This record gives sequence, structure tokens and C-alpha cells, in this order.
Amino acid sequence: MLGTLCRTGGAVFKNSQQSLPRLWVTLSQQRCASRLPMNTVVLFVPQQEAWVVQRMGRFHRVLEPGLNFLIPVLDKVRYVQSLKEIVIDIPEQSAVSLDNVTLQIDGVLYLRILDPLKASYGVEDPEYAVTQLAQTTMRSELGKLTLDKVFRERESLNSNIVRSINQASDDWGIRCLRYEIKDIQVPPRIKDSMQMQVEAERKKRATVLESEGMRESGINVAEGRKQAQILASEGEKAERINKAAGEAQAVLAKAEAKSKAIRLLSGALAEQNGNAAASLSVAEQYVAAFSNLAKKSNTLLLPSNAGNISGMVTQAMTIYSKLAKQSPPAESMKTGEPPVQSPPAQ
Repeated sequence: MLGTLCRTGGAVFKNSQQSLPRLWVTLSQQRCASRLPMNTVVLFVPQQEAWVVQRMGRFHRVLEPGLNFLIPVLDKVRYVQSLKEIVIDIPEQSAVSLDNVTLQIDGVLYLRILDPLKASYGVEDPEYAVTQLAQTTMRSELGKLTLDKVFRERESLNSNIVRSINQASDDWGIRCLRYEIKDIQVPPRIKDSMQMQVEAERKKRATVLESEGMRESGINVAEGRKQAQILASEGEKAERINKAAGEAQAVLAKAEAKSKAIRLLSGALAEQNGNAAASLSVAEQYVAAFSNLAKKSNTLLLPSNAGNISGMVTQAMTIYSKLAKQSPPAESMKTGEPPVQSPPAQ
């Protein structure tokens, strides 16, 4: 009996030496391995892994990372679940959109096992079940959208797929973190039609932008002409106002000068020998006017006694004397003094 126990212990120890390296293999190698870790009494569970142990064919407990002890023969590691985030490549599949366009879509699914017990006993193959669920959910969600919305609402489509997967995979102890669509393939004819539509839309936008530019250009040119005309009219108005003001000032200056000249002339006539000076001035003007005859026109109107200068001067002085007698001087009218009688013409 003792020999049998020793032989059994040696076999167990030998098997433990062969299986210990197997405890440290990666998750992908464990999934691909044909055998699970053997019960070596003392087991070391790696971090982020959960080992499901059965005792006599019934669930016993889940081994936590670190050192664990099992009873030989009675306990057996039945499932090994990884608690890391798992990336699953969803193979390409066909789906029909709402407007009856067949699409070829593939994606990537990110999930994590939250409950190793449910993941071991709730579903036969968790990865396969989630993959099939993602494919069917993606086909269902794509059937609710048109082709144009599939490209515009990829984010909302991904969130809808994640929500649908989580509702179904809650009993499996699996949590879907996110789903991303990698590529969307459309039929060649549909792709050509989409390309033509894009080119037509770009041409439309280019034509609209060109027309808007021409309209803005026309408006700017019209506004410029309007402002130019307004400024030109304002300039012409200011020029006329300035010219009128200058002419008015010139007329006032001429009138003022003429008024001063008349005052000086009247003062000179009131002095002694003023009539003689006036007669000389009239005679000079007569001679100057007579010398300019027939220079500007051939038509002449001459008095009968054109050569009698003394008679003309006497006649002018007589007219001046009569006017001086009829109208009093301006200074006497202002001061109220009686006008000074001018001496009779010589």
C-alpha cells in the first residue's frame, strides 16, 4: 500500500513538472490548447485570469490569481477565462440597407468577461456567440438606414450595435465595450453613381458660389457707382456754393469799391474847381470812346455834332447839375442837414 502511494506520488510529481510550464502560457495558447491545467494540488493562477474548478463534476469555485490549493482527483480545472479586454474581428458579411442596396461590412468588437461563472456555464462558446450576435445585430441595424445615412451615422450605428449586444449578452457574463465598423464595400455600379452624385453636387456648389460671387460683384460695382455719383454731386454742389459765395463777395467788393469811389468823387466835386475837374474827366472819356469807334463793329451811330467836344461836355455837365439839384447828397440824408448847393456850371 505504501509502495502504491509512493508510486502515485511520484507520478503526480512527474506530471506536475510537465504541467507547470503550461500554467504560464498566454491566453491565446490556452484557448488553442487541447488540455486544461492539471490538478497538481498547488496551482498558481496568473493575473487577469479566472480558473473555474469543478468538484466531482459540479461547480465548486473560481480560483483567484495567486496561490491556490486543490484536492487531487476530486477537483478539476474545467474552464480558464481571461479577464482582459478581448478583440474579436467580425468577418465580412452582406447586409441590405433600407433603400435595397447590398453592402459588404466588416468590423471589430471589443468585449470583456465580467462573470467567469456565467461565461463558462451560460453559453457554450462565448466568442462565437458574441460574433454571431454582432453580425445579426449589424444586419438588423443596417436594414433601418438608407445608404446615405450609413456613411453619415456610423457613430450612432456603432452605439446601437453595442447596446443591442449588451442586452443579449448580459446572461453570458460578457460586457461589450465598443464596436467599430472597419470598412463598408458597395457594389461597383452604386459606387459609380455615388461618385457621379458627388461630382454633380460639387459642380452645383461651384455654380452657386460663382453666381453668388457675380451677384456680390455687381452689387459692389453698383454701390461704387452710386457712391461716386453722390460724391461727384456733392463736390459739384460745394463747387457751385463756393463759386456763388466768391461771386457774391466779388459783387459786394465791387459795390463797396464803387460806393467809395462815388463818395470820393462827390467829395471832390464839392471842392473848389470840382466842376472843372469833372469837365476834364468827361472830356477824356469822350475822347477815349471816340477813339474806339469802328474797332468792334462796322455799324456806327454818331450824333450830328460829333466834333463839338465842348458842346458835349457842356451838355453832360448840365445834366449832372440838374440831377444834383433834384437829389440831396447821401451824407446830408443820413445826418439830416440841408444839402449843399453846388455852384452853377461854368
